[in-house]
Amino acid sequence: MAVVDRAWSPRPSCWRSRRSAIRLREPILEPDALIVQDPTLLKAIDVFQGLRPAGYLLVNTNKELADLDVAAVVAKLSAGHARTVPASELALKHVGRPVPNAALLGAFAALTGVVRLDSVAAAIRAAFPGSVGEANVVAAIAAFEALASPAAAAA
Repeated sequence: MAVVDRAWSPRPSCWRSRRSAIRLREPILEPDALIVQDPTLLKAIDVFQGLRPAGYLLVNTNKELADLDVAAVVAKLSAGHARTVPASELALKHVGRPVPNAALLGAFAALTGVVRLDSVAAAIRAAFPGSVGEANVVAAIAAFEALASPAAAAA
């Protein structure tokens, strides 16, 4: 994943997940999954550096992977491990703002199975109680369903 700092320069951002305590503070050099919130970063920096061959790629866009000039990376991944999802559009529709985070988490759950959708929903509700949280849960569910549907998997 990459983020843009105050100087508007893209930089990578990391997230670790484990059932036990994580005490590591160094960057992740060989990620198991990449979530690209801004597809323009695909041309700005090498977001794929170190991605494992069995890894996952999720890109926030309404375009198809073939339209993103990432064929060489996708070819190295296992079948079905690279997908796109219109997370910003889903957030705009359900939350009223183009904030893709919750929708991307829902899509990540569908793509990888690493986290369950009900766990994503519970975490969103815990962080954002009330109508804001519920709207984000709806966006996450919509993204999950967009990737989990047979028609989307065939694309």
